[in-house]
Amino acid sequence: MEFDTLRLTQDGPIAHLQIHRPDKLNALNRTVRRELMEAVDHLAEDESVRVAILSGAGPKAFVAGADVQEFADRSPGEQREVYDRRRVYDALAQFPKPLIGAVHGYCLGGGSELALACDLRVADRTARFGQAEIRLGLIPGAGGTQRLARLVGPGQAMRIALTGDMIDAEEAYRIGLVEILVEEGKHVEKATELAQRMARWSPVALRLAKRAIRATQEMPLSAGLELEKELFLAAFGSEDGQEGVQAFVEKRDPEFRGR
Repeated sequence: MEFDTLRLTQDGPIAHLQIHRPDKLNALNRTVRRELMEAVDHLAEDESVRVAILSGAGPKAFVAGADVQEFADRSPGEQREVYDRRRVYDALAQFPKPLIGAVHGYCLGGGSELALACDLRVADRTARFGQAEIRLGLIPGAGGTQRLARLVGPGQAMRIALTGDMIDAEEAYRIGLVEILVEEGKHVEKATELAQRMARWSPVALRLAKRAIRATQEMPLSAGLELEKELFLAAFGSEDGQEGVQAFVEKRDPEFRGR
């Protein structure tokens, strides 16, 4: 696929999506959002892809936020129409395969919300996170209150959203906003290493494990345990599940086919 604002590459079972507006600090505009949704929809259907990585181009930013000029002249009604459509943050969160955010530089506003929609985040030491909407008289509107609070707790989410202050990569790692912290420039390399370790396994199991863990954000424990049981049984009944068990018994490497 060819895009104006993205670079999509694939190395074996790993796809790498790079937002490519470095002159605009990769700020989100209508084209970036549309192309990101098209790309993840394509990757979701591509059986050769098992894991995906999302990063930003250039030395300064993952994504520095939304392109404010794009919505500055919208009426409240027009903005509601935009928000009532499918949104890129939900498309990323609902992507059925593991999605790793590789973050460097500025990761602010809508950019932070893109990272929050990923399954886990690898950041280098240049990363700076923040929800700066409060500075515009607004609030985060794409996960910067809900996904953030579920990840770092309501107190830390309050501090980040209500001050509009940036936090550095070390603090983001300390409070759990980032799962893995690496040296400057090593974020994509580390994300690729993680992706390779995931891509060895059954695509069926990867998808079902992701679905089960994502459900913890929506369900009480009892319902989550019931879902986990059903998803385990689905994995057990799959060809990959049978292959994995048989390979273990026969002391050989499994050959997972995604069925």
